[in-house]
Amino acid sequence: MWCELRGQGTPKVFRERGVMLRQGSPGTHLLALTAGLAKVVHREPGGAVTWLAFRGPGDLLGEVSVFNGTARTAEVVALTPCTAVVLEATRFVRFVEERGLVIHLMREALGRLRESDAHRAELLTAPLLVRLARTLLRLAELTAPGTGAGTVRLTGLSQEEIAQAIGVTRNAVADGLRQLRADGAVETARRVVVIKDTRRLRRFAAMD
Repeated sequence: MWCELRGQGTPKVFRERGVMLRQGSPGTHLLALTAGLAKVVHREPGGAVTWLAFRGPGDLLGEVSVFNGTARTAEVVALTPCTAVVLEATRFVRFVEERGLVIHLMREALGRLRESDAHRAELLTAPLLVRLARTLLRLAELTAPGTGAGTVRLTGLSQEEIAQAIGVTRNAVADGLRQLRADGAVETARRVVVIKDTRRLRRFAAMD
């Protein structure tokens, strides 16, 4: 289905930090992300930013507004250079209906909702290092699926964005990364986190 869907639209390249879908814009199209890493955020009228999700290759972006016919309630920003197929709304809906994929997409949407609910619950209960380790592992899987215990280089991600994702301050993230570095699980540089030992990081992720 994914390969066939990609053939329904036009590829487009998004630069790092570029806005891929703008909050408040109409759902005239959606994106099928084929390369790169993106974040989904909601911007409040007062300027506050709420992190919603990270997305990677194989994810659809903006499909809810296409189906609902409503304005987009979130913004999608490229964390790294991204490539996506731009799918026109009417053509996408026809493609889905003709192939009986509505139920499949509903399941995908419900899965994302459960992921968001689990994340919000985790923010209330899990220790800092657990949240940080799980977020880095999630990013690693999006960046390099099936890597297992190999080294994964995460780029384009600031400590402020990690802090938004796990609901803590930037200073708390810096302290958490310092502990992970001391353990040998990661190495860091400006907007770069290198996961050196996935097994060590998984131990932190399971500490709660």
